Amino acid sequence: MIIGVMTANLHLHGIGSLKEKRSIVKSIIGRLQSRFNVSISEVDHNDSKLIATIGVAVVGNDKSFIESQLEAVVTFMRNDGRFYLGTIERETFGV
Repeated sequence: MIIGVMTANLHLHGIGSLKEKRSIVKSIIGRLQSRFNVSISEVDHNDSKLIATIGVAVVGNDKSFIESQLEAVVTFMRNDGRFYLGTIERETFGV
C-alpha cells in the first residue's frame, strides 16, 4: 500500500468574512473530492479569513499514480482563480 499526503496553503484575496472564506474552501474541497476521489479537509488556519490550509490524502498500490493524482490536484487548484496557491508540501511513502 502506498500513501500520498499533501498540505497546501490557499491565500484568499478580497474576502470580507469567515463565512465567505468557508464557502470557497467548502466548494474547493467538494470539487476535489468528487473529481479526484481523494480524502481532503481544512486542517489549519480555521479562524483566519486570509489563509486556509488543506490536507489531501490518496491511497493506492502504484506510486506513479499517487504522484500524478497529487499533481492533478495541484494543477486544478492553481487554475481555480479564487485564491493564490502558496506553500505545498507532499510526501509519498509505502506501508
